[in-house]
Formats: sequence, C-alpha cells, structure tokens
Amino acid sequence: MKLAFYYLNSVNENKLEFAVISAIYKGKWVYVRHKERNTWEIAGGHREQGETIEETAKRELFEETGCTDVDLIPICDYSMDDSVTKTFGRLYLGRIKEIGQLPVSEIDELKLIDSLSDNLTYSDIQPKLYEKTLAFIQDCEVMPLK
Repeated sequence: MKLAFYYLNSVNENKLEFAVISAIYKGKWVYVRHKERNTWEIAGGHREQGETIEETAKRELFEETGCTDVDLIPICDYSMDDSVTKTFGRLYLGRIKEIGQLPVSEIDELKLIDSLSDNLTYSDIQPKLYEKTLAFIQDCEVMPLK
C-alpha cells in the first residue's frame, strides 16, 4: 500500500472518501478497538452521502469515541494506492474537550496513551499518519493555529 500526502485542499473535496482523526484527550492519544479485532486504530471512516468531509470526521469521532465537543483541525489530504485503486482522504487533528458514553457501534473500547499504540490494525499506514500529525503539531507551536 502506497501512502502519499498532499497539501490541504489540493484534492477536490468530492474525491475525499474518508476522514481519519488523530485525536488527543487530556494530553493522551485516543485509540479505538473494533469489536471484531484485537488491534488498535485511530478514529475514522467513510464519508456518507451528502456529508462534507468535516461532517464525516465529526460523526466518526462521535461514533467511535463518544466525543461530544472537539476542536477539529484539518492537517492534510492523502491517498492510499494498492496498485489497483487509489482512494483519497483527509487527516485531522482532534483536540477533544469532552467525551460522553461510547455509543453502540462497531467499536468495543477506547484507550488513552502517551504515544503511538502498539498492535495497530493498519500498521503500514497509521505510523505515517501519526508522524504527519506530530510534525503538524510541532509546526503549529512555531506558528500558532488560527
């Protein structure tokens, strides 16, 4: 699987099929575990008909974590290419302010940890998303978020 990053908004929003959110809550990274897996992943999922990509990110974050209040900051667009299909998504930083009860969904639990999780569902992709998010956060410390 080939992963490529693009400047924010360089991919037409109509082509963005999914949103993933590197989320932080109380100074910890948020990871979720799907009911059918023993591995961990960041929140995210596919865009539904009629949604903007930001609406997708907010919905997925709520469905997978119970997040009820978040500052959602777009980081970049990206693509995944398996040599047959190329799909596009948007990576967000979510600074979660409040988490409620985990909704009934495909997610069984969430955990809060200090860094990149071990035992990742998408071990060839998520470390790169994590590194991209860290670089974004470091750049924003020099240039404050607007």
